[in-house]
Amino acid sequence: MPSPHPPPSLRLSDLTHPVVAGLISVIVNYGGTFILVFQAAKVAGLSPELTASWVWSVSIGVGITGLFLSWVAREPIITAWSTPAAAFLVTALATTPYAEAVGAYLISAAAFVLLGLSGYFEKVIRLIPPGIAAGLLAGILLQFGIGAFGGMSVDPLLAGLLIVAYVALKRFTARYAVVGILTLGLAFLLLQGRVDLSGLELRLAAPVFTVPAFSLNALLSVALPLFLITLTGQYMPGMLVLRNDGFKTSANPIVTVTGLGSLLMAPFGSHAFNIAAITAAICTGKEAHEDPSKRWIAGIAAGTFYILVGVFGVTLAAVFMAFPATFITTLAGLALLGTIGGSLANAMADAKSREAALITFLAAAANIKLLGIGGAFWGLLIGLVAYAALNGSLPRRQPRHEAASPLQPALVPEPAASGGSAK
Repeated sequence: MPSPHPPPSLRLSDLTHPVVAGLISVIVNYGGTFILVFQAAKVAGLSPELTASWVWSVSIGVGITGLFLSWVAREPIITAWSTPAAAFLVTALATTPYAEAVGAYLISAAAFVLLGLSGYFEKVIRLIPPGIAAGLLAGILLQFGIGAFGGMSVDPLLAGLLIVAYVALKRFTARYAVVGILTLGLAFLLLQGRVDLSGLELRLAAPVFTVPAFSLNALLSVALPLFLITLTGQYMPGMLVLRNDGFKTSANPIVTVTGLGSLLMAPFGSHAFNIAAITAAICTGKEAHEDPSKRWIAGIAAGTFYILVGVFGVTLAAVFMAFPATFITTLAGLALLGTIGGSLANAMADAKSREAALITFLAAAANIKLLGIGGAFWGLLIGLVAYAALNGSLPRRQPRHEAASPLQPALVPEPAASGGSAK
């Protein structure tokens, strides 16, 4: 599918920061949450072959859909596996036969394809006030910012080195701060011998097809929760990340493409993939590139890295997971500082919505978990209720300003001191 417009001219210097941003988002994703996939596979009693197929299918699917969407939209559309869904499967697969779970994956993916084609998801997203969206994003990301400094209690030398280096680089060469701490951190770990690459063996992954089975029990206990958890925990905050940084691509094709990708990869083990939220913020903000129109390169880079991991299966995923937890949390938190600051500034900018945005921020940061639904949904719901109560009603739906292609971006100029927001 050709892009609606030729890409803006690129120089070699334009590639460094978005490529590094894409790499960091991939490292954070594998190093931070992929252990849930291995835990779920162990609970389900999957063989090493089926586990490798799961890694292959979700990595290749995420890589292809993210690369495709970023290329067509010329926006950093970062896709990822559903982390809350993987956490849910750690318990669900203990009582559900694997073939029936695969059937549930197919049903959930088909529901997302229908949702994207219907257009209703985009209509819901456009009803959310900008201040509420910014407060929600800041609340979701707050724990990662805290985690950047919490590592000082666990590994003060590593965390302290990264923090001091970040501040120093921000002072003297702000553009290379994130690149610098990634390079410095990796060099420090290698010198200390804390990342053992001696046993690394690159082996191609082999996908294994599982014939799906369908049952009412799997429909109600796996497919329905999987759909709702992914919708509220991934798609909604993921789209708000894009909106917060000024990108206006329609949600409908994103939901449709990722849903279709999940549908095709489900028989090989992929539970669900979708637009990313937290790792996307690493690529959509100012740290990825000063010019918002060139941040789409981060989406291409992330997609390429995901495909490489998928091709070599569990091997490279294990490398990312071998990094110390402190390195992952500190790196992620520092890379997201600009986005957190920009989101807080946007949340507090409008006096009319300021208190409701603050309530949204605190509710999201509290990470409320009720009825099996994660904190992003409850933070958004509480914020919208507060906004309606304080202002009489929710704002009317904003008119759409889209070009001929539903994936064509409509960027707005970035303020000089946005702190990572292009809005």
